[in-house]
Amino acid sequence: MNNKRTYSKYAKEAALLLGNQIKLGRKKNRWSEQNLADRAGISRATLQKIEAGQMTPSIGIVFETAALVGVNLFEQDHKYLVTDIDLTQSKIALLPRRIRNKTKAVDDDF
Repeated sequence: MNNKRTYSKYAKEAALLLGNQIKLGRKKNRWSEQNLADRAGISRATLQKIEAGQMTPSIGIVFETAALVGVNLFEQDHKYLVTDIDLTQSKIALLPRRIRNKTKAVDDDF
């Protein structure tokens, strides 16, 4: 059974942008598709999917490939990335552990 996942236009455009940035980085480094694929430990076909903005490759592979060609995903300076991670984790710690659906009070006053 092949369930096709649907993605928002924003997500598709973001994947395409990242794929194009990876392709640009690869070309700036004067690496062939096979060269970058070997460095990333993936097949050339997977690299072609990444560069085309397809949503099927795993996020870890895409991020690692981006890092190899020098695409900055969030912050250029690693220390700011670590600071952002710590800040976000602190905010998460302040939130409730579980999210509960609000129950509506039954209006049974006739």
